[in-house]
Amino acid sequence: MKLQQVLLAAGLAAGVWGAGLLEVARAETLKFSYQGSLNQLDPYSLNESFTLATLANVYEGLVRRNAQLQLEPALAERWEILSPTHWRFHLRKGVKFHNGNDFNAEDVVFSASRVRSKGSDLGKRIDESARIEVIDPYTVDFLLDAANPILHAEWETWFIMDKEWTEANNAVAVTSASDTSVNFAALNANGTGPFRITSHEPGVRTVFEPYAGWWDVALHNLTRVEFTPIASDATRVAALLSGELDLIYPVPVQDIKRVEENAGTRALIGPELRTMYLGMDQRRSELLYSSVKGKNPFQDVRVRKALYQAIDIEAIRSKIMRGMSTPTALLISPYLFNRAEEIQRWPHDPAAAKALLAEAGYPDGFELVMDCPNDRYVNDEAICQAVAQMLTKVGVKTSVNAQPKAKYFARILPSGGFETSFFLLGWTPGSLDSWNVLENLTTCRDDAGKGGAFNIGGYCNPKSDALVKAIMAEVDPARRDALILEAFLLHHEDVSHIPLHQQGLAWGVSNRLALAQRADDTLMFRSVTKN
Repeated sequence: MKLQQVLLAAGLAAGVWGAGLLEVARAETLKFSYQGSLNQLDPYSLNESFTLATLANVYEGLVRRNAQLQLEPALAERWEILSPTHWRFHLRKGVKFHNGNDFNAEDVVFSASRVRSKGSDLGKRIDESARIEVIDPYTVDFLLDAANPILHAEWETWFIMDKEWTEANNAVAVTSASDTSVNFAALNANGTGPFRITSHEPGVRTVFEPYAGWWDVALHNLTRVEFTPIASDATRVAALLSGELDLIYPVPVQDIKRVEENAGTRALIGPELRTMYLGMDQRRSELLYSSVKGKNPFQDVRVRKALYQAIDIEAIRSKIMRGMSTPTALLISPYLFNRAEEIQRWPHDPAAAKALLAEAGYPDGFELVMDCPNDRYVNDEAICQAVAQMLTKVGVKTSVNAQPKAKYFARILPSGGFETSFFLLGWTPGSLDSWNVLENLTTCRDDAGKGGAFNIGGYCNPKSDALVKAIMAEVDPARRDALILEAFLLHHEDVSHIPLHQQGLAWGVSNRLALAQRADDTLMFRSVTKN
């Protein structure tokens, strides 16, 4: 099934379920919970989908995506490609920030500079060489060094900030995920979106209220949204079943049946575009957290392949994910790449794994620490524990360091110095395109951290980098897919990462709600009505 069919089916299902509710006029409060917290409100601090998805209700980009993930105008009412390296965006007039300031071209130029500044985790949203010129207060040009046919594809989460407000509150410097002190923008928000934040207690509760001055038509009937993070699966599910909460996600796979059978709730199940994978530090000459001294075993492809073949992905699918995952050989969902089926996973083969380790000089294996979040992905810690047991069986004695996502990301991301040897991560390409995956996860990075913004393990192959550049410039779909396949085949042979699976979406919702479930796991308040 093609991506468009999957997304259309999901959108139609949500719409049919909610039929008749859109005319409800009674004002309502939406109470929802997620397994992780919303820490900083600075929209450039953390390139993490839940944070960005939640802030997308408050901030807006030049473009946005609808329920079927199709691009549509937002703060830019239209755009044109004057040449392959020259894009012009015509901005929407009459838009106000939540504090009443006017939105204009200066805010776009300011936001482009800030998102590419030190501390930003979203610097790859705009190429560092791109030049932004103001033509008039409501027209901006983007001038590129090379063609980029998907320039705006991931701009839904490049949020435009108010230049005047940010400067007045001494918040121009971005607060990174690893910073222990925060600035005004990390605790306060001022966007142009349909909701504004009226209260924010990091890790406790965040309150949203509709913005009466929003430029678009509001279809929801909400007067208040309350978000409460609940890390405990059991507590989160119990709050939904009792009616204390209207929506929770994710629903633990083992509790989907309970949610379905409860009189007042149901589970929304669908495909998710996120790919879960394991990464290995291949850059340091010696691993930070390993018994091997004086060298780095992950710089040997035989060791990387040994770990891959030690993992029983079907056991993870059936026992940990209870069927709510799709094993993959790629770092991208097959819905997003036409030729994905041409690459198959390395087979699960513990004997082959042991032989590879011995051939690489580790007949007795070695010890390793695996970093893992415990409140970010579906069954994240359980997956890590299962992987650790599988690796230990072939001689790589693996212990798991599971932490809340705030601490986890602060360590492993560039702002934390990539402080990990072996880690679990998930990735949904903001552009819904393979180039995003290849550029962010696989391009070489230097000692300063420049290169693949999320190439945490430091994988590097110049041939791969050349392919990534060629993919960016190629406009012919067939030739582009051939280049993408070549790149993914190279990474498969190199074992640059260990792909695991695409996790499934599972939201628990009150029967009083009608809403759209996007395949990128984004909850847009503007699509919710409550009877």
